[in-house]
Amino acid sequence: MIAQKISSLILFSMFIGSTYAQTNDPIFNKLTNKLEQIAGDGPIVGFSVAIVNEDGTLFESGFGFADKKANIKYTENSLQNIGSISKTFIGIALLKAQELGKLNLNDDINDYLPFKVVHPKFKNTPITIRQLASHTSSIKDPAEYEGKGYILKEAENGDAKVNGNFRSPDEMMSLGDYLEAILSEDGKWYKKKTFSKYPPGGMFNYSNIGAGLAAYVLEQATGESFPAFTQKHIFDPLEMTSSGWSFDTIDLSMHSKLYADAETELAFYKLVNYPDGGLISSSHDLAKYLSEIISGYAGSGTILSEESYELLFKPQLTDENHKDRSDREYNDEYNMGVFMGMSSKGQIGHTGGDPSVVTHMFFNEKTKTGKLLLVNTELDKKSVQEFIAIWRALIAHENEL
Repeated sequence: MIAQKISSLILFSMFIGSTYAQTNDPIFNKLTNKLEQIAGDGPIVGFSVAIVNEDGTLFESGFGFADKKANIKYTENSLQNIGSISKTFIGIALLKAQELGKLNLNDDINDYLPFKVVHPKFKNTPITIRQLASHTSSIKDPAEYEGKGYILKEAENGDAKVNGNFRSPDEMMSLGDYLEAILSEDGKWYKKKTFSKYPPGGMFNYSNIGAGLAAYVLEQATGESFPAFTQKHIFDPLEMTSSGWSFDTIDLSMHSKLYADAETELAFYKLVNYPDGGLISSSHDLAKYLSEIISGYAGSGTILSEESYELLFKPQLTDENHKDRSDREYNDEYNMGVFMGMSSKGQIGHTGGDPSVVTHMFFNEKTKTGKLLLVNTELDKKSVQEFIAIWRALIAHENEL
């Protein structure tokens, strides 16, 4: 839900690192100088960017601070939560599990779950894995998604801001228990209104809970934890050596501070429903991932079969699935593959947002050039203009690179 609000605000209004951007190449210098100028003039504390194609990374760099007080620069290797870009990893994982014969996207989710999930008004209509992956499952995000889903990393956080909906570390629970509490008729937070008035397979309704449920279905189908499965089939093959789903799986010294505003640190937190937005990564690692996705689109991907990649990008939605279908260039909800967003203007990827985290990752289906942006600061009316300026700078230079 937070990701949708941030995305709407923004939408309305071979590895070559930063050292290369300091050479005599005029394109690199022009882009670097432009981003440095934007960073110096704006309230965003720190951010990193990358531009890639199917052959690899064309440009990557960081700007501003990962820790303002300690004067630690934000670089392409700085780590932070990437928000709902994480959902695209669920899509890749589901398709890999289907390749392995562990599940089928058309399966009823109750074929795998240890508790039942049914639409209270359409009890005889199964909810399928494909519907979860295209946000047509009829499952909505209840108040407990934000009210119970953010857990403080530490009980004591000094001067760092603690949001009102951040829960104590002792309230952490497993993904399965959390989903059962919300979606099972016997669950302690169950409400019929968590399901929309439409049947499964009907209207598009972006669902973070549905995404977490898809990852949980994968765990039940494969007998492996979601972190272990993605490590084996995505991170390791792509040499994403700095990425992980929890603080204890990454180098915490490389993790950026998060900022509620230009001067206020936000306390570190984790997500109970972590598959929907909790991947911790860097622009350097994500650039490898985006390059692989572009390669898959072009027919030369390595971590999925050609058939699976075709399914990843196959549009699942029509006008009948939408009440209001926006044609903005970077609207990742115009159409949906398998947790892969598609705009009406040929941009494929995903946006992301959580407290003090804003991210964009897209590639152009015609030029097969992609770009990504990770920000460590909560956006307001002023900083969203900086975000837009950064993104426009990347747009202006991606084809030159």
